[in-house]
Amino acid sequence: MIELVSGFLEYASVRVDIAFYLDKLIWIYTILIFIKIILSWVPKIPYNRSLYAILQFINDVTEPYLRIFRRLLPPVGERFRMDLSPLIAIFVLILARSFLIPVIAGG
Repeated sequence: MIELVSGFLEYASVRVDIAFYLDKLIWIYTILIFIKIILSWVPKIPYNRSLYAILQFINDVTEPYLRIFRRLLPPVGERFRMDLSPLIAIFVLILARSFLIPVIAGG
């Protein structure tokens, strides 16, 4: 009986750990999308090898996810194109976080 309770507690602990890491992963990904949004407002930055590597990383990580939403909602506007896909993508991440984390954690 004690082994059964101990096994259940270990299983519950693993679920909480997974929920914790997934929560942090979603949070970091949301921050990366916000950084991408802010960088899109900044004019071209002079070339710097280190900065270029960071910007390329952010673009490589966020672009596949944002591309999904760009297919559903292409950029709008003629003269000043406005891309609303990051806002929709962040909203979906927030919804996923609010539903998935409690389900995985078991609470």
